[in-house]
Amino acid sequence: MDPHLHVATAWERVAELRPDAPATIAGADVRSWAEFETRAARLSAGLVAAGAGVDSKVAHYLYNGHEYLETTFAAFKMRGVPCNVNFRYTPHELAYVLDNADAEVVVFDHTLADRLDEARHQVDSLKLLVQVGGDDVPGWAVGYEELIAGHDPATPGTRSVDDHWFLYTGGTTGMPKAVMWSQGTIFGSMEATVRSFGFGYPRSMDDIEGIVVTAAERGHEVRQLAAAPLMHGTSMIVAFGTLTHGGAVACLEERHFNGHELWQRVAEHRITQLTIVGDAFSRPMLDALAEADHDTSSLRSIVSSGVMWSAEVKERILDHLPDVVLLDALGSSEGPGMANQLSSRKLERSGTTARFSLGEHTTVFTDEGEEVQPGSGDVGRIALGFPIPVGYYKDPAKTEETFPLIQGRRWSIPGDYASVEADGTITLLGRGSVCINTGGEKVFPEEVEEALKTHDQVIDANVVGLADERWGQSVNAVVSTNGAVDVDDLRAHLRELLAGYKIPKRMVVVDEVQRQPNGKADYPWARSVLGAE
Repeated sequence: MDPHLHVATAWERVAELRPDAPATIAGADVRSWAEFETRAARLSAGLVAAGAGVDSKVAHYLYNGHEYLETTFAAFKMRGVPCNVNFRYTPHELAYVLDNADAEVVVFDHTLADRLDEARHQVDSLKLLVQVGGDDVPGWAVGYEELIAGHDPATPGTRSVDDHWFLYTGGTTGMPKAVMWSQGTIFGSMEATVRSFGFGYPRSMDDIEGIVVTAAERGHEVRQLAAAPLMHGTSMIVAFGTLTHGGAVACLEERHFNGHELWQRVAEHRITQLTIVGDAFSRPMLDALAEADHDTSSLRSIVSSGVMWSAEVKERILDHLPDVVLLDALGSSEGPGMANQLSSRKLERSGTTARFSLGEHTTVFTDEGEEVQPGSGDVGRIALGFPIPVGYYKDPAKTEETFPLIQGRRWSIPGDYASVEADGTITLLGRGSVCINTGGEKVFPEEVEEALKTHDQVIDANVVGLADERWGQSVNAVVSTNGAVDVDDLRAHLRELLAGYKIPKRMVVVDEVQRQPNGKADYPWARSVLGAE
């Protein structure tokens, strides 16, 4: 590993090579690589002046926008550690994450000031609070633009391949945990997404210039529209690859996802790639395409990760966008690129939502540590051999559990179960932490959810296990539909697809199935709808 490999150094080199090219885009506002570099350097100097430095945690309590990426760049410049913070967190949750991260700096949106004001008193490590936007800056904070304007650009110094980036993951159970990625493994994480650019990921600083110049000469520059939040790995890991290859990252202006705005920005900025999260984003996008004509001619690919992307919805997208490649990436905060499913009009498609091809560095292990053989019918956990994060911050026990040593090699095993088909592809069954144990039989919620969504009247579904006196747990579902539907008809439909023990004991039909901001299932909400605590 090149000891000089570092995101900040790479982006500084890109700014030298392509100063006038677009780097960050927010709504209609475009900023060049020269502006991106200068503003981040000034911001970095401001953070250092406030007492932050090497290994200082810089929390991003922000929505998508220029400031998210500038703050990441600024933190890396001073060898600090950028940390994502969910903008939906309550003051209690916010205080927990900031304290757990030992955050010294928080850069926050002005609309979130009241929550931060309530939480900041519980975090002893804080040194600087920086407000983005707003007419009034509270006395306990400084204005973002004021901080940038008040400092000369910081001079680049010596950096380390071992400097960190924190990616907080809430998962489905337990308190949020910070997955620690080193600079070297950040570059490795790009491998899963940059193939569509026509290049590999940089393995040394000497690779940067060749990749950036060649991409520009061939007309392969990537313009990524991060429709999904940058606070989650789906958009941010792809953004690392986009920027390191000399591309631009665009963000939507509206806080609530709007399909028409997305297609407007695609046309306006000649976007080549979208990062979304499955059906939750795809359906409004399809509605917008059906309602109005949009110029989508620049678009080459759509990347989704973090939640199942149904085959039916992908087919509808390809009906509208026949020249686009859809990359359904199976991964997590603990390991991107575990497996993927590519869909296009030129590729043979499986027609199965949960069927994926294993990545180059991925296998499936039984709970006993043996590789699952293709066609055996055995079930195991998906394991990634590269790239692997350092571990969880301040949680050695969970680190050892999730990143175990198997057959003399360290693996990332977040807990997704799968079976391996005879052709070597896998069928994703779901995360073991939400697996339902009913009478000794294991039921994976995702399997039942996807079976429900094959009914032509079902829009979305969320399946959870609830306590049951007889069976230990029972299978239950919350379903949204496109019209009146009989629950017994849904059960009859499921019986044609699933074993009897997997059929929901209770189903509640709602107007809309609620999901988390990243599109993942909101299991606590589903339990509340079903009347469970």
